[in-house]
Amino acid sequence: MILETQRLVLKPIVESDLNTLHRIFIDAYVRRYLCDGEIWSLQKVEEMLAENKKLFEENKFGLWFIETNTEQEVIGFVGLWYFFEEEQPQLLYALLPTATKKGYATEAATKIIEYCFDELGFEYVVASCDRPNIESLKVAERLGMRQVEERIMNGNPILFLRIDK
Repeated sequence: MILETQRLVLKPIVESDLNTLHRIFIDAYVRRYLCDGEIWSLQKVEEMLAENKKLFEENKFGLWFIETNTEQEVIGFVGLWYFFEEEQPQLLYALLPTATKKGYATEAATKIIEYCFDELGFEYVVASCDRPNIESLKVAERLGMRQVEERIMNGNPILFLRIDK
């Protein structure tokens, strides 16, 4: 299930990618919003990879590494994941700081949204982010998503966004 865009290759993350994914999750820039500042253990990421394998086998979605198609360097990940007891998985992404402000998040997320609509038959795609995460809100706007809800969770304002088919 490799997906390609003009500048990127999206490859499903597999169990042998443990160290690379862990390195992304412990990056200070990534964990600020994605992990609420928490440093994830190798074991936690290993458990996530087991769930990722199951999601791909059963539902044809999960997390994909984002690689540049020129350097074939992993710059982050994108995909669909279950959060907050929602009935449908949410779009999420994370980029290493060296890959930000280049349009990669928008390009990768656009490909996942297309995959959701064209291959998975979703009628809508949702995402959430912390209110202070201005960069993710800008990506959501570029994707055509609109805010549909705001919740306070663990004392933090979380925005919920949606795009319909």
